[in-house]
Amino acid sequence: MKQDSTRNTAYTVDCEDYVHVVKFNPFDSGDACSLIAYGGNNYVVIGTCRFQEEDAEVEGMQYKALRTFHHGIRVDAIAWSPETRLDALPPQIRFCTAASDRKLRLFTSDLQDKNEFKTFDGHSDYINDLVFAPKEGQEVASVSDDHTCRVWDLEGNEKAHFVLRSPGMSVCWHPEEAFKLMVAEKNGTIRFYDLITQQAILSLECEQTPLMSADWCLKNTLKIGAVAGSDWLIWDITHSSYPQDKRPVHVDRARLFRWSQVNENLFATTGYPGKTTSQLLVHHLGHPQPILTGTAAVGSGLTWHRNLPLCAVGGDHKIFFWVTEM
Repeated sequence: MKQDSTRNTAYTVDCEDYVHVVKFNPFDSGDACSLIAYGGNNYVVIGTCRFQEEDAEVEGMQYKALRTFHHGIRVDAIAWSPETRLDALPPQIRFCTAASDRKLRLFTSDLQDKNEFKTFDGHSDYINDLVFAPKEGQEVASVSDDHTCRVWDLEGNEKAHFVLRSPGMSVCWHPEEAFKLMVAEKNGTIRFYDLITQQAILSLECEQTPLMSADWCLKNTLKIGAVAGSDWLIWDITHSSYPQDKRPVHVDRARLFRWSQVNENLFATTGYPGKTTSQLLVHHLGHPQPILTGTAAVGSGLTWHRNLPLCAVGGDHKIFFWVTEM
């Protein structure tokens, strides 16, 4: 079906609080449904989603909340562990959060009686992003306004510590590059670190600031994307340390950049929440204009489905979902 480039959400889920962050599980959990986590002012909710785009028997979208985890403080970022399994007996849910008190919290649950969490202390300022080691899930990397990237084991011990030259905004760990970490800094530099030698091995430059968000393309390890100022930027790391392509997109500043999980030419960006709405733009590298424009009331967070060209943004007591074409 033909889509208008400007369109309302395909689906929404009602939530009992403002949604600061939303994250689809990027890993296979052994279940037909997709896991999604969202964080509010006090808690994290884990749920499952199934969409008519993947299952003809579903009318529109099915959403089921599995569990609410009390968090006690605003949730700023969520990362899923690859150890999360819905097909195990008992099931295991494992994720980590970053909160406004500068701590990481690791949650592990069997969705019944076993609900554990551990706190990781060490960052001295706001934590902007975190990610699990994508293969075994035995480590977590985090970046902060304290000008560090830290790698932790699941007991909360610091295993590596990289000193940055400005606030760390994004950290990515690619399943095909398990011994490298990508760290994006607010000053416009993106560095790759070798986790064995703990040395920087490659850097990319935006040549503009502030860099707010960067992502490593799942479908093509040579592609990196970011937003800085009001532009999106794309690098081919074999090509140059300077962007291969860039374009102004958001009138104010751009906030987030996320590659689709299913197509190396598809990505989304969000703008800063204005007085009433945030703008979501979905881009395809073959098209000069965004292929989809969405708006969400004071939206925050941005995440892509593991198997579908579908992305979600959190908002005021809601999660918004948009479906696009490949």
